[in-house]
Amino acid sequence: MLDAILGQVRNTAIIVGTIALIGLLLQKKTMNEIISGTSKTIIGFMIFNIGSDAISAIVTTFTTLFNTGFGIEGVTTQVEVATGMALNTYGTEVALVMVLGFIVNLLVAKYTRFKAIFLTGQHFLYFACVIALVFIAHGFSTPIIVLVGGIILGFCGAALPTLCQPFMNEIVGSDNLAIGHFNTIGYALSGYIGKFVGKVTHYDQESSDSSNVNMPKFFELFRDFVFSVALFMVVLFYVVVIACVINGHMELVQELSGNDIWFIWPLLQGLKFAAAMSVLIYGVRQFIAEITAAFVAISEKYIPDSKPAVDCPAIFPFAPTAVVIGFVGSFLGGLFGMGLMIAFNSSVIMIPAAGICFFSGGTAGVFGNKHGGWKGALLGSFVIGIGLVMLPLLLYPAFSALGISGASFPNVDYNVIGSFIDWLLSLFG
Repeated sequence: MLDAILGQVRNTAIIVGTIALIGLLLQKKTMNEIISGTSKTIIGFMIFNIGSDAISAIVTTFTTLFNTGFGIEGVTTQVEVATGMALNTYGTEVALVMVLGFIVNLLVAKYTRFKAIFLTGQHFLYFACVIALVFIAHGFSTPIIVLVGGIILGFCGAALPTLCQPFMNEIVGSDNLAIGHFNTIGYALSGYIGKFVGKVTHYDQESSDSSNVNMPKFFELFRDFVFSVALFMVVLFYVVVIACVINGHMELVQELSGNDIWFIWPLLQGLKFAAAMSVLIYGVRQFIAEITAAFVAISEKYIPDSKPAVDCPAIFPFAPTAVVIGFVGSFLGGLFGMGLMIAFNSSVIMIPAAGICFFSGGTAGVFGNKHGGWKGALLGSFVIGIGLVMLPLLLYPAFSALGISGASFPNVDYNVIGSFIDWLLSLFG
């Protein structure tokens, strides 16, 4: 009986539901709202798990084909996939790190000069995964993982957006909004690259700004996240299937495709991946929304001088063409980084994902465009694209040893901060 109770206590869906319940109680919601919000949070996490399981199965299939077809280990840079794997095994530690991180974020914003309240809950979850996994890889106990990891996460949530604030103020035109996306080191770097490009090229806004560049209408399709993921995965599946066929592994393709026609099966797998990703993201948004709302209410009441840090699409309207240029530049940078890994015989090859290239690369484009026009947007996002595929190599061996393989955490902050923590912990043996 006791084991059963402890098992439920460690059930991540129950944990996040309890967090939402506490938040709703603190907001003094009605009984109906409390029941509804708590239930929606638990259901949202269950939906997330359904999407995660489906994606994990598809990624396993893709990895098998990639490794067989090319004779190397291929890893997708899909943070949602890596997060799903982490939560399946280490959900309790990750959830508790995330919750303490939210609390520490509020305290840091209240009592220090770092005033950002990180409101992009899913990215808090992703970063919580990275931090927790680094501590777990070094064998620390759950209390230490939660306490120290939560403090680090909360501090980063309040402090890292500060790196981008000078550029954010110029992009938005006011000092009332921060960027809530854990690629802040990359965005700041892209902004400074844009400044350098603007200085070297004597940037003139009328002639050089990205808004004056006519982009092909086709690229506008990639603003639809589901479409971009579907198209990208369909192409990747056809590439690995053709590689297997050419290299004499037709039996594997036929075995995996089952009753489907083998040359139609890659199309179905790519679309299925996008469908599973949609389910996963819907679940994340549902259970994160209730938790975030509680912290928003608390921050508005007790930290009036705080600054909301919002997700990166919030700045897309300020330079929409730069977003598309940034996507293209980031994807090209990712392919370049992938080429470097192949050229230097890396045992692991990181594959750039369309989704991360669009959101992180597009945002880097907006930052690079501010002072460097379309050239700054292109170069800044290109450099960030290289980082999105090469930086995950730093932590992948440790995560792979924990069972988090076939996918990675691509954003710059995850890997720079995570690697620094990993180095510090290694000093303690």
